Amino acid sequence: MTQSHDRPNLLFIMSDDHAANAISAYSSRLAEVCATPHIDRLAKEGALFRNFFCTNAICTPSRATILTGLYSHHNGVKTLSDSLSTELETYPRRMREAGYETAVIGKWHLHSEPQGFDHYDVLSGQGTYWNPSFIRSGFDWSSISDVHDVSTGTRHAGYVTDIITDKCLEWLEARDPSKPFMLHCHHKAPHDDFEYHPRYEHLFDGIEIPEPESLWENREHRSEGSRDYGTSVSERNPKRNAVLRQSDPSYPTGPLELAGLDAEGRTKAAYQKYLKDYLRLVKGIDDNVGRLLDYLEQSGQLEHTIVIYTSDQGMFLGEHDYIDKRWIYEEALRMPFLIRYPKEIEPGTVMESLVSNIDIGPTLLDYADTDYTCKVDGSSFRGLLNGSQMEWKDAIYYRYWMHLTHHDNPAHFGLRTREYKLIFFYGLPLDASGALDEETPASWEFYDLRQDPYEMNNVYGHPEYKELIKEARQKLFAIKKSAGDDDSAYPELLERMGLT
Repeated sequence: MTQSHDRPNLLFIMSDDHAANAISAYSSRLAEVCATPHIDRLAKEGALFRNFFCTNAICTPSRATILTGLYSHHNGVKTLSDSLSTELETYPRRMREAGYETAVIGKWHLHSEPQGFDHYDVLSGQGTYWNPSFIRSGFDWSSISDVHDVSTGTRHAGYVTDIITDKCLEWLEARDPSKPFMLHCHHKAPHDDFEYHPRYEHLFDGIEIPEPESLWENREHRSEGSRDYGTSVSERNPKRNAVLRQSDPSYPTGPLELAGLDAEGRTKAAYQKYLKDYLRLVKGIDDNVGRLLDYLEQSGQLEHTIVIYTSDQGMFLGEHDYIDKRWIYEEALRMPFLIRYPKEIEPGTVMESLVSNIDIGPTLLDYADTDYTCKVDGSSFRGLLNGSQMEWKDAIYYRYWMHLTHHDNPAHFGLRTREYKLIFFYGLPLDASGALDEETPASWEFYDLRQDPYEMNNVYGHPEYKELIKEARQKLFAIKKSAGDDDSAYPELLERMGLT
């Protein structure tokens, strides 16, 4: 396909809950048992970010932040219950105004009609793995009575990951070649429950998935605010855990057999099923990423296209005996982020800079030679990739608002630098929509990431860290203020922080 413009195209591929640990380019314990060669190609021919983080590790808020370049408290999407306002400026809107042909296909999950896209074809609600329904451009969104209904729109026969890719390829084939394109390909996978395609049924036959050391973590080092919370692989959390969920006769990929197993055996069995089902989904994504890259290469467009692979946040794959995400701990906080654009990015680049999802929109607008017209919280990291920028932020601010809902995670906020992480569990619902009206203990945690990268030793209160923690608290309050996250309306929170 002949390209008659100078600006780069953009293919933005985003999965749901894809942990960096489940991409072999990140060289985790899983790399040898689950290779992802097509996603890895982006690292080999472009750049891989090791310290790319979300600012709120839950689907709807993270997606809103990616589109707007704004923290949750600025874009109004703090929890899964909030909808993205159709009035907000987003980078797709600006790219469309700048002459890009724009489309989003796949999972949307922002409860309002997509804005800034010439074409959309998105899953209704969370979507389903099999025979999913899609809502296409021109649909009357005011007719939707339940934004979580997965049957709204037109039903398509088949498997969701394949269908989304088919739709992307059809749009790429039919688009206007006189314009640069921006295509968002949003996969539902590998979100739970992990309904993989039968073609991957025997992928892990005879293979034992390596366990993380922290699956068996002694949690006594944890603070009272986090120690007994969060859904688990083991039966530690009776409200929700992998043993209980996977042994249910209705579990989509078949129930876990537990007969004759003791508690440790049940945990091990649940971990193996959890990981194998999840990684089968990852394999499906990787194969479909390969289909898109092959199309761009064969049509002569690959070298003119910025290709990004990422996820809306990370995911716990048994680390710390957790399932799901939401926590500020590394496995949920870290997003995979790989980008290929040979005109500016040296093959095999590894980025160690601290970057977050507020920075995605400004960066993509930078490549499109345009900008937001409004003030946003993020900044372009294009200069980091091409070597023209040396100064950059030294900390990431994070806040989780949806107190205790669904996965029993207490509300908290914190700071992540290259050297350490400081967390405050404030344990209150405040006015966050959908949060549970139940208090949990307030407490602090501090991790020395230089000595303890897997966060196995909370050293808050240890005398040898007194001065560093004092400095970290000051830094947290400063970044919180600069981020405009003002809690002055919540005296109960300030009291818990010791600021009254």
